Amino acid sequence: MVPASGTTQVGPPPFRFEPRVPGGLRAPAFSRTFRLIATAIVAGSAWWMFQLWQSGKLAPAGSDAVVALGWPLAALALMAYTWWHIQTSTTRLTAEGLHQTWIWDKKMELRELAYGKLFRVRGLEWLIAPRLYVRTLLGKFAVFYTADREMLAEFERLIQELQAFRGFR
Repeated sequence: MVPASGTTQVGPPPFRFEPRVPGGLRAPAFSRTFRLIATAIVAGSAWWMFQLWQSGKLAPAGSDAVVALGWPLAALALMAYTWWHIQTSTTRLTAEGLHQTWIWDKKMELRELAYGKLFRVRGLEWLIAPRLYVRTLLGKFAVFYTADREMLAEFERLIQELQAFRGFR
């Protein structure tokens, strides 16, 4: 195949996909229930740590309170940081690619996709977010979460079109 520019194309043709919604879709990565559970875990851990501190059980006798609180506060800070990203993480699907905001953002260009598979626990999507595993022709992979039914339907359509385009199941 010779493109219009006169150069020879190397490798398989790029995959093309158009979301049904013009401009693409954007949805929360995690369900409201999951976000509430994460909130309860972090708040409960903070309350428990406060109770231990108040009763004097968090710091061993004779130790400096600031030093003794270092590791527990670091753990609580990491939990809070992860909680924030669970609350704010969104997944976006456009004609160009997939993108999810997270602790580290994930991006994948659709034209490079070679394989995709949807993992979900039917009936528990309200708790366990379905996830789309995708891999490029060069073997790079990523996992994208969604808690939105419309996005989930687009993920299913994307996989079907990708399988038909690449010629495998």
